[in-house]
Amino acid sequence: MRLNDCHNFHDFRNLAGKRLPGPIFNYIDGAADDEVTYKRNTSSFDNCDLVPNVLNGVEAVDISTTIMGQKIEMPIYCSPTALQRLFHHKGEEAVAAAAEEFGTMFGVSSLGTVSLQQLRKYKTPQFYQFYFHKDRGLNRAMLQSASEAGIEVMMLTVDTITGGNRERDLRTGFSIPLRLNFAGMLQFVLKPQWGMNYLIHEKFKLPQLDEHIHMGGNSISVGNYFSEMLDPSMNWHDVEEMVKIWNGQFCLKGIMSVEDAKKAVDVGCTGIILSNHGGRQLDGSRSPFDQLSEIVDAVGDKIDVIMDSGVQRGTHVLKALSLGAKAVGCGRFYLFPLAAAGQAGVERALGLMRAEIVRGMQLMGCKTINDLSRKNLKFR
Repeated sequence: MRLNDCHNFHDFRNLAGKRLPGPIFNYIDGAADDEVTYKRNTSSFDNCDLVPNVLNGVEAVDISTTIMGQKIEMPIYCSPTALQRLFHHKGEEAVAAAAEEFGTMFGVSSLGTVSLQQLRKYKTPQFYQFYFHKDRGLNRAMLQSASEAGIEVMMLTVDTITGGNRERDLRTGFSIPLRLNFAGMLQFVLKPQWGMNYLIHEKFKLPQLDEHIHMGGNSISVGNYFSEMLDPSMNWHDVEEMVKIWNGQFCLKGIMSVEDAKKAVDVGCTGIILSNHGGRQLDGSRSPFDQLSEIVDAVGDKIDVIMDSGVQRGTHVLKALSLGAKAVGCGRFYLFPLAAAGQAGVERALGLMRAEIVRGMQLMGCKTINDLSRKNLKFR
């Protein structure tokens, strides 16, 4: 199987599975507990049908949008995700270059593997995904670093008060730095090309954290990182203080209730991202698409409402936009292509998605994003 044989999310996932050692593939692909929410995130779109209009003269279609003051050329962006250089040796560099090519945003994680400063050479707006640590001095230092780097949008993740129960990682022993059980190590033996790339390229690191957290040679699972280093006492007062300190575009990622959406408005946020962390935290929770219309109705005129989790197709994007989302974020959607082929893989995935959105808009009889509305939808 080659990159040119990939035409959709599942093709990229299959190719990534052939190239990645099992523990790393399962880190991307896995979710919490029984992975019910992971599956629901995508299947929720199936309960909604598109109702097209015709004869509207759609020879020219504009799919650009603006979120939190940032103009992007397509209504989907690359959400910040951790540990990208484990998936491909170029990691965030490859994603940033692809996002720049397609005129969209990308995000950098606190657990990113390329520094904020290094990624500023790519001329496209950037999110910084911030995790709120028990060490308040560390929090202030990370905010300062992001400000000095010129990050456009601060994204505070609020659904990681403790780590989700990711059983696939427990079975393989996946951790940071890599310290695997025997079954996990065997998977690396079976994928030697990944190992060669890991060894001959730049040493793996976490530049946003390395200056502040000394691992002391110890391994820690991502779930344990959330549980041991992040602050479970974080509250709305802390968010309000961060909004004031940042003094710019500030969004909360992980909002799922109307009550919390209203509080985000009250403390001065400029955006919210409906997300359940791709099903990786609270299994059995609602999907963002299921919650979208209710939250848009409550706060959509006061704050930019965005959603992520489960987006695999251009029609998924159109359905979310029709319900009132300003844009959608994607994670696994670009991580599998990254793992499969680096920057070329991410560019192919974004190119296919752009083509699907444009084609879907034409078939819906819509010339711009603003033409999409709930009139275009019927729920079963």
